[in-house]
Amino acid sequence: MKLIDTHCHVHFNAYKKDSDEVIRRSLDAGILMITVGTQTDTSRKAIEVANKYDGVWATVGLHPNHLCEQEFMDPNEIEEISTVKTRCEKFNPEDYREMAKDPKVVAIGEFGLDYFHLPEQLDRDQLIADQKESMLAELDFADELDLPVIIHSRDSHDDQIALLKDYIGKGKLARRGVVHCYTGTLEQAEKYFELGFLISFTGIITFPPRRSEISAGVELTEIQEVVKKVPLDKIMVETDAPYLSPVPQRGKRNEPAYVQHVAEKIAELKGMSLEEVIETTGNNAQKLFNIKF
Repeated sequence: MKLIDTHCHVHFNAYKKDSDEVIRRSLDAGILMITVGTQTDTSRKAIEVANKYDGVWATVGLHPNHLCEQEFMDPNEIEEISTVKTRCEKFNPEDYREMAKDPKVVAIGEFGLDYFHLPEQLDRDQLIADQKESMLAELDFADELDLPVIIHSRDSHDDQIALLKDYIGKGKLARRGVVHCYTGTLEQAEKYFELGFLISFTGIITFPPRRSEISAGVELTEIQEVVKKVPLDKIMVETDAPYLSPVPQRGKRNEPAYVQHVAEKIAELKGMSLEEVIETTGNNAQKLFNIKF
């Protein structure tokens, strides 16, 4: 059985000096990967990297953070990847059409709604409207090409669900997709399942409860409770590398090989074997992305 990291960014500059080493380390361990585009340049680079290796696939898409120029820092990440700079881009299907024809491209994304990183100096309502417009354009693009989608959703699940429900209600997006790096509630997860979507978990599920939760006698974080209760046939595993390194790799740059820790945590929380988690999540990935391994 092979494990697959269904969402990473091994083509990002965080791996500029050692990407081949990182990728081969994962592949040698039997861990495959999908490296995900976030705008035109990174989508093009994802395809380039994927075509160098068996067991690596790519996606193309425009992340909502790239709709406007901004710079932000994530204090939870190591210094070399904590600062993110974006430039303005508007989704133009013609910029992505030829890229999407590459046999290594298995999905459109990541794209969606992100209400967490909205520049304070810009109009919030207009930024959200722009994100929804871009999301609909990318859904149309995926529907046209009959490809699944990878949805990014941060502080926006209710709006995301409403938008997807309306779109799918029109008989579109037959291939559906996945909501990656899932951190929503159990109720929201069930709504995604009703729409035919999968969700995927990152190293966040390995993070211990906050001090306030521990003092209150809470043994599991909310997202860990979600992991325990959702059906195994509705989920996949990912790293979102180079971000969100799982325990026990916190403080290091993340990489696809560390997805093993995510799968192990799911097995622990669900009280099942690691082999069952690897087999089922792998089958889910093969069906969604129409790949074989």
